[in-house]
Amino acid sequence: MLVIVLENAPPRLRGRLAIWLLEVRAGVYVGNYSRKVRENIWAQVEAGIEDGNAVIAWRASTDAGFDFLTLGSNRRMPVELDGAKLVSFLPLNVDGQE
Repeated sequence: MLVIVLENAPPRLRGRLAIWLLEVRAGVYVGNYSRKVRENIWAQVEAGIEDGNAVIAWRASTDAGFDFLTLGSNRRMPVELDGAKLVSFLPLNVDGQE
């Protein structure tokens, strides 16, 4: 299983992802591909994300049963703690914006 979530992505990237994955909600794509195809799809996201941000999650043999990568600016940042990948939240700016 593979899930990609995009925010503020250009329409051409969203269209490209729709070729391989099913868009179940705006900016949320799901599919089931091999590691090689997943890495190719993520390379397309990296090349086309521009000022947006993205996260990809896939089934993996970790304690949690999945792994994930992020791309672009977001308050949620992955951190590893005692071998487990978790998500840390960066503080809001002074004006309350992310």
